[in-house]
Amino acid sequence: MLIINADDWGRSRPETDRAFECYAKGRITSVTAMVFMADSARAAALAKENHMNVGLHLNLVQPITSPELPRRIAAAQLQIGRFLRCWKYAVAIYNPFLRKQFRLVYRAQAEEFDRLYGRPPSHVDGHQHMHLCANVLLGQVIPKGHRVRRNFSFGPGENSWLNRSYRRLTDSWLCRRYDSTDYFFSLAACLRAKNLDRVTRMARTADVELMAHPVNGEEYDWLMSDDHAQVLRNVQTGSYALL
Repeated sequence: MLIINADDWGRSRPETDRAFECYAKGRITSVTAMVFMADSARAAALAKENHMNVGLHLNLVQPITSPELPRRIAAAQLQIGRFLRCWKYAVAIYNPFLRKQFRLVYRAQAEEFDRLYGRPPSHVDGHQHMHLCANVLLGQVIPKGHRVRRNFSFGPGENSWLNRSYRRLTDSWLCRRYDSTDYFFSLAACLRAKNLDRVTRMARTADVELMAHPVNGEEYDWLMSDDHAQVLRNVQTGSYALL
Protein backbone atom coordinates (compact mmCIF):
# COMPACT_ATOMS: atom_id res chain seq x y z
CA MET A 1 0.00 0.00 0.00
CA LEU A 2 0.93 3.67 -0.26
CA ILE A 3 0.86 5.89 2.84
CA ILE A 4 0.73 9.62 2.05
CA ASN A 5 1.62 11.36 5.30
CA ALA A 6 1.60 15.12 5.92
CA ASP A 7 4.24 16.26 8.41
CA ASP A 8 4.11 19.25 10.79
CA TRP A 9 0.44 18.92 11.79
CA GLY A 10 -0.16 21.45 14.58
CA ARG A 11 3.02 23.45 14.08
CA SER A 12 1.06 26.45 12.80
CA ARG A 13 -2.48 27.21 11.72
CA PRO A 14 -1.64 27.44 7.97
CA GLU A 15 0.12 24.05 8.05
CA THR A 16 -2.76 22.41 9.88
CA ASP A 17 -5.41 23.94 7.62
CA ARG A 18 -3.64 22.95 4.39
CA ALA A 19 -3.13 19.37 5.62
CA PHE A 20 -6.74 19.10 6.76
CA GLU A 21 -8.01 20.33 3.41
CA CYS A 22 -6.02 17.57 1.72
CA TYR A 23 -7.20 14.96 4.23
CA ALA A 24 -10.85 15.94 3.81
CA LYS A 25 -10.52 15.48 0.04
CA GLY A 26 -8.83 12.09 0.45
CA ARG A 27 -5.49 13.35 -0.90
CA ILE A 28 -3.42 12.26 2.13
CA THR A 29 -3.98 9.28 4.40
CA SER A 30 -2.43 10.43 7.68
CA VAL A 31 -0.58 13.22 9.47
CA THR A 32 2.15 13.43 12.09
CA ALA A 33 1.58 15.97 14.86
CA MET A 34 3.94 18.28 16.67
CA VAL A 35 3.09 19.00 20.30
CA PHE A 36 3.87 22.08 22.41
CA MET A 37 3.48 24.22 19.29
CA ALA A 38 1.24 27.17 18.42
CA ASP A 39 -1.58 25.15 16.83
CA SER A 40 -1.17 21.83 18.64
CA ALA A 41 -4.37 21.98 20.71
CA ARG A 42 -6.63 23.09 17.85
CA ALA A 43 -5.08 20.51 15.52
CA ALA A 44 -5.73 17.74 18.05
CA ALA A 45 -9.38 18.75 18.43
CA LEU A 46 -9.77 18.79 14.63
CA ALA A 47 -8.16 15.37 14.28
CA LYS A 48 -10.33 13.80 16.98
CA GLU A 49 -13.49 15.28 15.52
CA ASN A 50 -12.68 13.80 12.11
CA HIS A 51 -11.22 10.45 13.28
CA MET A 52 -7.89 11.08 11.56
CA ASN A 53 -4.87 8.79 11.59
CA VAL A 54 -2.25 10.73 13.56
CA GLY A 55 1.35 9.93 14.47
CA LEU A 56 3.88 11.81 16.59
CA HIS A 57 6.27 14.16 14.78
CA LEU A 58 9.07 14.07 17.35
CA ASN A 59 10.62 17.53 17.67
CA LEU A 60 14.22 17.67 18.84
CA VAL A 61 15.42 20.83 17.05
CA GLN A 62 12.50 23.16 16.24
CA PRO A 63 12.00 26.01 18.78
CA ILE A 64 8.90 25.52 20.90
CA THR A 65 6.14 28.10 20.33
CA SER A 66 3.78 27.07 23.13
CA PRO A 67 4.25 28.46 26.66
CA GLU A 68 2.98 25.19 28.16
CA LEU A 69 6.24 23.26 27.89
CA PRO A 70 7.77 22.74 31.37
CA ARG A 71 11.01 24.68 31.85
CA ARG A 72 13.22 21.64 32.45
CA ILE A 73 11.91 19.99 29.26
CA ALA A 74 12.57 23.19 27.32
CA ALA A 75 16.11 23.31 28.68
CA ALA A 76 16.73 19.67 27.73
CA GLN A 77 15.44 20.22 24.21
CA LEU A 78 17.64 23.29 23.84
CA GLN A 79 20.71 21.21 24.77
CA ILE A 80 19.73 18.50 22.28
CA GLY A 81 19.10 21.02 19.52
CA ARG A 82 22.47 22.69 20.01
CA PHE A 83 24.21 19.35 19.76
CA LEU A 84 22.34 18.09 16.69
CA ARG A 85 22.87 21.38 14.82
CA CYS A 86 26.54 21.87 15.77
CA TRP A 87 27.90 19.67 12.98
CA LYS A 88 26.57 18.04 9.83
CA TYR A 89 27.36 14.55 11.11
CA ALA A 90 26.26 15.02 14.71
CA VAL A 91 23.19 12.85 14.02
CA ALA A 92 25.53 9.87 13.60
CA ILE A 93 27.32 10.40 16.94
CA TYR A 94 26.04 9.01 20.23
CA ASN A 95 26.42 11.61 22.97
CA PRO A 96 26.36 9.88 26.39
CA PHE A 97 26.10 13.23 28.18
CA LEU A 98 22.66 13.83 26.65
CA ARG A 99 21.22 10.36 27.29
CA LYS A 100 18.80 11.56 29.98
CA GLN A 101 17.79 14.66 28.00
CA PHE A 102 16.74 12.62 24.95
CA ARG A 103 14.62 10.32 27.07
CA LEU A 104 13.09 13.24 28.96
CA VAL A 105 12.11 15.12 25.80
CA TYR A 106 10.66 12.05 24.08
CA ARG A 107 8.64 11.08 27.13
CA ALA A 108 7.27 14.62 27.54
CA GLN A 109 6.15 14.77 23.91
CA ALA A 110 4.65 11.26 23.96
CA GLU A 111 2.71 12.07 27.13
CA GLU A 112 1.50 15.36 25.69
CA PHE A 113 0.34 13.54 22.56
CA ASP A 114 -1.63 11.09 24.73
CA ARG A 115 -3.18 14.00 26.64
CA LEU A 116 -4.20 15.90 23.50
CA TYR A 117 -5.37 12.95 21.39
CA GLY A 118 -6.54 10.53 24.05
CA ARG A 119 -4.64 7.65 22.43
CA PRO A 120 -1.09 6.66 21.47
CA PRO A 121 0.28 7.81 18.10
CA SER A 122 -0.21 5.55 15.08
CA HIS A 123 3.53 5.87 14.39
CA VAL A 124 6.55 8.02 15.14
CA ASP A 125 8.70 10.10 12.81
CA GLY A 126 10.87 13.13 13.45
CA HIS A 127 11.10 16.76 12.49
CA GLN A 128 14.00 16.97 10.03
CA HIS A 129 14.22 13.16 10.51
CA MET A 130 16.06 13.55 13.82
CA HIS A 131 14.26 10.50 15.22
CA LEU A 132 16.96 8.55 13.35
CA CYS A 133 19.87 10.16 15.20
CA ALA A 134 22.27 7.90 17.10
CA ASN A 135 21.04 8.92 20.54
CA VAL A 136 17.44 7.96 19.71
CA LEU A 137 18.26 4.67 17.99
CA LEU A 138 21.19 3.40 20.08
CA GLY A 139 19.62 4.77 23.25
CA GLN A 140 16.39 2.92 22.44
CA VAL A 141 14.46 6.08 23.32
CA ILE A 142 11.32 5.05 21.40
CA PRO A 143 9.80 1.95 23.04
CA LYS A 144 10.18 -1.33 21.18
CA GLY A 145 7.29 -2.38 18.97
CA HIS A 146 6.24 1.08 17.79
CA ARG A 147 5.77 1.86 14.11
CA VAL A 148 8.60 4.19 13.08
CA ARG A 149 9.53 5.96 9.83
CA ARG A 150 12.66 4.66 8.09
CA ASN A 151 15.35 6.53 6.12
CA PHE A 152 14.80 7.88 2.62
CA SER A 153 15.12 5.18 -0.02
CA PHE A 154 17.74 5.62 -2.75
CA GLY A 155 18.72 3.40 -5.64
CA PRO A 156 22.26 2.84 -6.97
CA GLY A 157 23.77 6.11 -8.16
CA GLU A 158 21.16 8.32 -6.47
CA ASN A 159 23.42 9.12 -3.54
CA SER A 160 26.96 8.35 -2.42
CA TRP A 161 27.92 4.79 -1.54
CA LEU A 162 28.80 5.90 2.01
CA ASN A 163 25.45 7.64 2.47
CA ARG A 164 23.47 4.63 1.21
CA SER A 165 25.51 2.29 3.40
CA TYR A 166 24.88 4.38 6.51
CA ARG A 167 21.15 4.48 5.77
CA ARG A 168 21.04 0.70 5.30
CA LEU A 169 22.83 0.24 8.61
CA THR A 170 20.44 2.48 10.55
CA ASP A 171 17.41 0.96 8.83
CA SER A 172 18.63 -2.51 9.77
CA TRP A 173 18.94 -1.44 13.39
CA LEU A 174 15.55 0.27 13.30
CA CYS A 175 13.69 -2.68 11.77
CA ARG A 176 14.96 -5.06 14.47
CA ARG A 177 12.99 -3.10 17.08
CA TYR A 178 10.17 -1.42 15.18
CA ASP A 179 7.65 -1.93 12.40
CA SER A 180 8.17 0.22 9.33
CA THR A 181 7.43 0.51 5.64
CA ASP A 182 9.61 -1.09 2.98
CA TYR A 183 10.42 2.24 1.32
CA PHE A 184 10.17 5.97 2.10
CA PHE A 185 10.14 8.91 -0.32
CA SER A 186 9.57 12.67 -0.32
CA LEU A 187 6.77 14.05 -2.50
CA ALA A 188 8.76 17.23 -3.19
CA ALA A 189 11.78 15.24 -4.40
CA CYS A 190 9.60 12.96 -6.53
CA LEU A 191 7.93 15.94 -8.19
CA ARG A 192 11.32 17.45 -9.00
CA ALA A 193 12.64 14.16 -10.38
CA LYS A 194 9.34 13.33 -12.12
CA ASN A 195 9.47 9.76 -10.81
CA LEU A 196 6.16 9.35 -8.98
CA ASP A 197 5.28 6.49 -11.33
CA ARG A 198 8.23 4.56 -9.91
CA VAL A 199 6.92 5.08 -6.37
CA THR A 200 3.41 3.90 -7.21
CA ARG A 201 4.76 0.83 -9.02
CA MET A 202 6.67 -0.10 -5.88
CA ALA A 203 3.55 0.41 -3.76
CA ARG A 204 1.73 -2.32 -5.68
CA THR A 205 3.99 -4.98 -4.16
CA ALA A 206 5.43 -3.27 -1.05
CA ASP A 207 4.51 -0.84 1.73
CA VAL A 208 5.66 2.65 0.76
CA GLU A 209 5.43 5.99 2.59
CA LEU A 210 5.34 9.28 0.69
CA MET A 211 6.04 12.32 2.88
CA ALA A 212 4.12 15.51 2.05
CA HIS A 213 4.13 19.12 3.23
CA PRO A 214 0.87 20.57 1.87
CA VAL A 215 1.80 24.07 3.05
CA ASN A 216 4.33 24.08 0.20
CA GLY A 217 2.62 25.35 -2.94
CA GLU A 218 4.00 22.81 -5.42
CA GLU A 219 3.07 19.86 -3.22
CA TYR A 220 -0.38 21.26 -2.41
CA ASP A 221 -1.12 21.90 -6.08
CA TRP A 222 -0.24 18.31 -7.01
CA LEU A 223 -2.16 16.79 -4.11
CA MET A 224 -5.30 18.70 -5.07
CA SER A 225 -4.91 18.15 -8.82
CA ASP A 226 -6.46 15.60 -11.17
CA ASP A 227 -2.95 14.15 -11.62
CA HIS A 228 -3.15 12.82 -8.05
CA ALA A 229 -6.05 10.50 -8.85
CA GLN A 230 -4.50 9.51 -12.19
CA VAL A 231 -1.17 8.52 -10.65
CA LEU A 232 -2.79 6.59 -7.79
CA ARG A 233 -5.56 4.92 -9.79
CA ASN A 234 -4.19 1.36 -9.37
CA VAL A 235 -2.64 1.73 -5.91
CA GLN A 236 -4.10 0.80 -2.55
CA THR A 237 -3.66 3.58 0.01
CA GLY A 238 -3.62 3.24 3.77
CA SER A 239 -1.95 4.30 7.01
CA TYR A 240 0.61 3.03 9.51
CA ALA A 241 -2.25 1.57 11.52
CA LEU A 242 -2.60 -1.09 8.80
CA LEU A 243 1.04 -2.27 8.91
